[in-house]
Amino acid sequence: MINIKLIDSELKDWAVKQRRYFHMYPELSGQEYQTAAYVRDRLKEFGLTPDLKFSTPNIVARFYGTEGKRTIALRADMDALPLQEEGNKAYTSTVSGVMHACGHDGHTAILLSVAKWITSHAEAIKNNIVFIFQSSEEESPSGAKKLVEEGVLDGVDAIYGVHLISDVPLGKIGFAEGFSMASSDDFDIIIEGVGGHGGNPQDAIDPIYIATHLIQAFQSVVSRNLHPLQAGVISIGGMQAGNSYNVIPHQVKIQGTIRAMTFETAQMMYVKTEQLTKSISASFGAKGHYDYIPGTPPLYNHPEACETAKKVIIDTFGEDAFLSLDPSMGAEDYSFYVKEKTGAFINVGMKSEKSSYPHHHPKFDIDEEAIPTAIELMIQFAIQG
Repeated sequence: MINIKLIDSELKDWAVKQRRYFHMYPELSGQEYQTAAYVRDRLKEFGLTPDLKFSTPNIVARFYGTEGKRTIALRADMDALPLQEEGNKAYTSTVSGVMHACGHDGHTAILLSVAKWITSHAEAIKNNIVFIFQSSEEESPSGAKKLVEEGVLDGVDAIYGVHLISDVPLGKIGFAEGFSMASSDDFDIIIEGVGGHGGNPQDAIDPIYIATHLIQAFQSVVSRNLHPLQAGVISIGGMQAGNSYNVIPHQVKIQGTIRAMTFETAQMMYVKTEQLTKSISASFGAKGHYDYIPGTPPLYNHPEACETAKKVIIDTFGEDAFLSLDPSMGAEDYSFYVKEKTGAFINVGMKSEKSSYPHHHPKFDIDEEAIPTAIELMIQFAIQG
């Protein structure tokens, strides 16, 4: 095994410089054209030609190894979030209301650095490598889903991705085997009743009152339909109804999310919430309209990829570096890749004084000491995957 723990300071400094550039010029989901152009130019400098068959602003490039018996895909996401950055960094976002608050600037810099290292050590790489710089992880429609539909995994044997994570200590690397992250699907509901005067409720069909029954009933989907050892969450994120003290509105709008740890659980929760919406509304004489919005499936870390990942982590960084993590009810569209191909999604810890704020917080920052670790990890996946 090639010892890449001795990645030189020049590559580390180069990676940090790239990360800070991406941080200063963030772009929202589906709008990462400047980021993509920058990535494309660097890849061309390394002798890699981006594949033009994939939709923009995604960037996909292939490296052909000395043997090419296996093809390993490596993925990074590029999009930022609609947040106003707070704090006094030297590399604060220059775009008002947009910032990298989830580490995607780091992920892009890491994969770009991996491409730089691999192309300069081409004789050491037997596998073919597919570099995936993906748009739109944070928003639907998913960039991963689109790339899979366009054939980005054709001929790929395994895929690996990393996420810099602020709730795992710096120096630790880990993952949950099997179903490790939840699905995330949304729904819109309209309860259509009959409006009326607040003093004469007998002449109305009150959709607000019906909504309270529906929200309570949704909790029974988890508590009385789901196995107690399985995970599922239904959360109501919004409700709009009326704007007066003494007027019963004619309708209520409800928005919510369904999260589940298996495909079967997600499907069951969808069916039950739709049934309850229609039946409870009808029982009060109202109409319940349910619109299901598919999002991302559960993320499944394949056992064989996990075995490779654990070996890489222990061999490269030592046994103490590995952490077996619990599954998370967070969601990630990397799940579309591992739904189709063998792969794993690995968390690289960076919790420290510098990286003390959670993801999606306006003061979020990366501890850049985690970046070389992630670069080493992804190079080893390219070699050993």
